[in-house]
Amino acid sequence: MLHQLIDPILQMIRDTVASWGYTGIVVMMAIESANIPLPSEAIMPTAGILVQRGSMNIHLAAFAGALGCLLGSIPSYFLGRYGGRPFVEKYGKWFLVSQGDLATADRWVDRWGDWAFFVCRMLPVVRTFISFPAGVLKAHFGIFCLFTFLGSWIWCYFLTWVGIKFGENMEMFVNIWHKFDLAIVLVVAGGLGYYLFRHLKHS
Repeated sequence: MLHQLIDPILQMIRDTVASWGYTGIVVMMAIESANIPLPSEAIMPTAGILVQRGSMNIHLAAFAGALGCLLGSIPSYFLGRYGGRPFVEKYGKWFLVSQGDLATADRWVDRWGDWAFFVCRMLPVVRTFISFPAGVLKAHFGIFCLFTFLGSWIWCYFLTWVGIKFGENMEMFVNIWHKFDLAIVLVVAGGLGYYLFRHLKHS
């Protein structure tokens, strides 16, 4: 069964958070925010399970997640700021940031201004690559950091709460996962495959 392959990965994330505590959350969320595919959707709910079991505090877990997001976003921001659009045109494909992504970020900023960086931090997928376009667009660094932290904080609170509810109903969720693991993985893999194809088809 597929869950026999996936469960160890989830267990690795859980073990890292359990062993390193809040530091583990900071490190893994920083990796996720540096355009490396380590999903916050797996990290923070794991912390939520530990909160439900009394091993962590929800406020500290969410703060650690937001701090990690900020720390991981800063290098990506400066890479975009000092590399600029020519860098995106030449190397953006390696960061899964296309001209289309940059154009989308342009439209978001034109419409919402700096608030776009706050909103994007609460959107799956978009939140991972928004730091790089923010640097290219030369967003004010202080405001970028503030909105990155606040938006990520809300996102981390939400995912931690999901983990708490997961922990409260662990047996039910495990049964659902093991029953529908193939369908779940196919849907997730299909979405990821489309995302990668769209970004790499012109490379």
